[in-house]
Amino acid sequence: MKLRYKLAWYNLLTKLIFVMIFLLVMPYFLERVNIIQTDNELINKREQVIGLIGEFGVEGLMAGNLDQGIGSYNILKQEYISLEPAPSDSLWNFIEVAQRRVDNEIIDYRVLNYSFIVDGETYLLEIGTSLDSIYETERNIRNITLILLGLFVIISFVADTTLARVLTRPLELITHKLRETKSPALFDRTPVQTTTTDFAYLDLTLNELMQKIDDLFTREKEITANISHELLTPISVLQSRLENLISNGDLKEQSAEKVSESLRTLHRLKGIINSLLLIARVENHQFIKNDNFPLQELLTEVIEEIEPVANDKGLDILTRFDCEQHLSKANRSLLFTLLFNIINNAVKFSGDTPAGPVEIHCYVEGNNFKVRIRDHGPGIPPEQAADLFQRFKKRKSPDGHGLGLAIAKTIADFHGIVIRLDSPSGQGTAFTLDFPADL
Repeated sequence: MKLRYKLAWYNLLTKLIFVMIFLLVMPYFLERVNIIQTDNELINKREQVIGLIGEFGVEGLMAGNLDQGIGSYNILKQEYISLEPAPSDSLWNFIEVAQRRVDNEIIDYRVLNYSFIVDGETYLLEIGTSLDSIYETERNIRNITLILLGLFVIISFVADTTLARVLTRPLELITHKLRETKSPALFDRTPVQTTTTDFAYLDLTLNELMQKIDDLFTREKEITANISHELLTPISVLQSRLENLISNGDLKEQSAEKVSESLRTLHRLKGIINSLLLIARVENHQFIKNDNFPLQELLTEVIEEIEPVANDKGLDILTRFDCEQHLSKANRSLLFTLLFNIINNAVKFSGDTPAGPVEIHCYVEGNNFKVRIRDHGPGIPPEQAADLFQRFKKRKSPDGHGLGLAIAKTIADFHGIVIRLDSPSGQGTAFTLDFPADL
């Protein structure tokens, strides 16, 4: 899972935990707040009534009903006020939940009871508020709170996701540069634009690391190229001297045979050095890719060169060209070597008694064109397939020095061609070359 999604989900989870805790404690707090608010309102109303009594007197409010007192309910029976005479020893000042009968209906009220003395007479003042109205207010507050919490969670999740995407954008750019880099020398060293110090430091560190790797690779390639180049001259001199010894005819048969074996060893050593030189030059980008030629023509040329070898083994090469691609940004001689090595391998590993022809199919798939080379040999064991393109990791063969496919892979990488291997056990081997569309 990407970092930005982890951050967003973490923020969402913490908010949901907070919301759950809030929902658990909210009823208790709402009830307490409502009760305190209601009690304060009842006390304020009591003070207002006491103020009216002080202004107009008890008689003024009761209007001749001193014996019975007064009682007043609003039209919805949500609030009431009552003033009546009380026993002289009564001294009340408390708030309770009590039931009152109104028009044959029993209603629960939050009631303030307050007694006071005027002119030696004790009066009881009751001010009540219906619990239904309190609960209604509580429900309204709860519903509004839930809606606000839901909106808060949704909006914060979207905001967190957006923020995480913006914050981790430099990390995506850095990983994109790494993924698209085929060689340390081609690494895009343009600094990633970011205000996040950590990402800027990571980008700088990777640039420095790529530079070190590139320097090491360059030195290794230079050493390989220099050693290979310097070895060629003495080997050529030695080969020439040995050939002269044989051509003079002065050697005995046994000595001539040993000299011939030495020449074969020198020839093989020269082939290895030339192959290593080629790999080093390709990896050092010493070749130019500006040839313009049709791919079908190059394939035909390679096949014509290999066909005599295949015919000697009684092996047919079947071709099917469903592409008419012209390459304009390629090196023709290198691609010839690439195709030659792979097709030659297909011929070589089809077995002494070939089970089928070597098939070469050129076709277009999507935006790319591909070349598939398939033989009907014994296939490649999985333990060999993983290292097949490594240098000196050759397949079981009496000849060859294990550099043919390494050269092919180096040339393919140089041109951006992807080589895919498909070799089910006992069903032959297929190499698919996936050419880039802009080659």
